[in-house]
Amino acid sequence: MIPRIGFGYDVHQLAEGETFILGGIKIEHYNGTIAHSDGDVLVHAMCDAILGAAALGDIGKHYPDNDPTFKNIDSCILLGKCCQLIREQGYEIGNIDSTIALQKPKIGSYLPSMIAKLSEIMGVEIGNISIKATTTEKLGFVGKQEGVEAYSSVLIYKK
Repeated sequence: MIPRIGFGYDVHQLAEGETFILGGIKIEHYNGTIAHSDGDVLVHAMCDAILGAAALGDIGKHYPDNDPTFKNIDSCILLGKCCQLIREQGYEIGNIDSTIALQKPKIGSYLPSMIAKLSEIMGVEIGNISIKATTTEKLGFVGKQEGVEAYSSVLIYKK
């Protein structure tokens, strides 16, 4: 087994009246993400980590934001496609670890639902998915509630 590690990062601006999707779960909040797709920063970071680990580029290479096909697409569909792409190369996901940086709302209660949903989409055991949430202590654009960001690391291996 030769493991490979990938890292992903994504950020989206927050705006009043927009829909807010994180980890495939709709979060009720007055702010949501501005994006071409559904703006799920967590899933986008995971996609980049998975694709990067297999040296397959990034989410924008495979699903460009100027392609109308992907307008308002559910990012979980893209995550499933990314997992399929690496499996076609003979890889499986060992584990994935992610952090969401968001000042408000508090999302700790949503994390188990996110993990369950993403486990099903990726075909990865729940115990191999970690999602954490943090604030930026009111610093920067996240702290000012202007945006949300997510980081993700993944370990993949050849079957």
